[in-house]
Amino acid sequence: MEIKYKIGWKTASGLVIASMIGTGVFTSLGFQVMESQNTWSIVLLWLIGGLMALVGAFVYAELGTHFKKSGGDYIFLSRTIHPVAGYLYAWISLTVGFSAPIAIAAMAMVQYWEPLIGYTYSMGLGIGAILLMSTFHSFSVEQSGKVQNVLTAIKLLFVFGLIFLGAFLASQINGESFDFTSSWKQEVISPGFAVSLIYVFYAYTGWNAAAYIVEEIDNPRKNLPKALIFASLLVMAVYIAIQLVFLKHASIDQLSGKVQVATLAFGNLFGNQGIFWVSLFIGIQLVATISGYTWVGPRITNAMAKEFRLWAPLAKTNAAGIPVRSIWFNTAISLLLVFSGSFEAVLLYAGFVLQLMGTLTISASLKVKNIEGFKSPFKPWPQLIYILFSVWVMIFMLIDRPKESLFGLGIILVGFVVFLLDRKTNHELKTIDHV
Repeated sequence: MEIKYKIGWKTASGLVIASMIGTGVFTSLGFQVMESQNTWSIVLLWLIGGLMALVGAFVYAELGTHFKKSGGDYIFLSRTIHPVAGYLYAWISLTVGFSAPIAIAAMAMVQYWEPLIGYTYSMGLGIGAILLMSTFHSFSVEQSGKVQNVLTAIKLLFVFGLIFLGAFLASQINGESFDFTSSWKQEVISPGFAVSLIYVFYAYTGWNAAAYIVEEIDNPRKNLPKALIFASLLVMAVYIAIQLVFLKHASIDQLSGKVQVATLAFGNLFGNQGIFWVSLFIGIQLVATISGYTWVGPRITNAMAKEFRLWAPLAKTNAAGIPVRSIWFNTAISLLLVFSGSFEAVLLYAGFVLQLMGTLTISASLKVKNIEGFKSPFKPWPQLIYILFSVWVMIFMLIDRPKESLFGLGIILVGFVVFLLDRKTNHELKTIDHV
């Protein structure tokens, strides 16, 4: 069914920003400083992540405007490599790719709100946020756009407020937490630095969000690249700035191994009142993240459901073209993940498999010839750098965190078995004859 209402580049960009700025930026630093304490190392981590996201934005803008269909990596991989590659991505998206970020955002919300209102109420609000966003996105693209715009505006006001206050107010901690010595040269070649990049890459997850809803964007050839590139650049600047703010107002010892790094930093600055307000608004802004993934993720499930019999019931849409069944199926998976696994474990295995499949899509883009739309600049060099860097990170991840990495690979293996048992519908997958 054709989508009548289309969103512009600003709403599409807001969706990308909301999907990116979520849990990772407020939680990753505590795990990173366990391995890398030098300030240059921290800045470099977030700069590398931002540049990788920007390369990805170029590639997904190219693929999205070329294929012109919603479904993101499922469409890209199915049409360029093999249907099994697209199927595996859709499987990963269903099990961890988009369900896990929703669950992680809800779990982070619980961790930030538990000291304020207790575990039971904070868990109830986290689950309630997932259910509420699923409800909001079950009606029309127009309503989804309006809800996302409001939530993204709240998110940006909060984040810019933190950066402004943190940058211009004097630190209250004893001792200097910044370290601009040359020790970063040893840190960046350590396995810990590579593993820290998994946290960073996860924090940047969502830079491709608008590419999953191409059919819902007005004039995607112009507006999709604009949304992806603008959002990636803005978020990179925000991420680097806010990490420096956290380092300015909290010591390495305080931050090490902690999830609630934002409340630690602003608790030092404003005391208990600062902890209260920062915790409250981090929880609120995470609703925008949940909303973004709730909007985008089911489009991949829906694209797969249109072509494979096992998932065919999820192909049905409402009168406005919204895949309501896919939305609620993804929601059910998200709720299951909320009640299973630790925050860090879910983040790591989800980050690993997303990095793996994203790298496969970047590789697949090199096969596409005669591009009909936006053309990625300097191709193929940025793609090759992305692939090599990503493989390096994943190898270190396998060595340093084998349990989480193998669990992620196990999810892919299960998906392959399901693919072998599944059958395509009568609607045959049409390949593009010029890829």
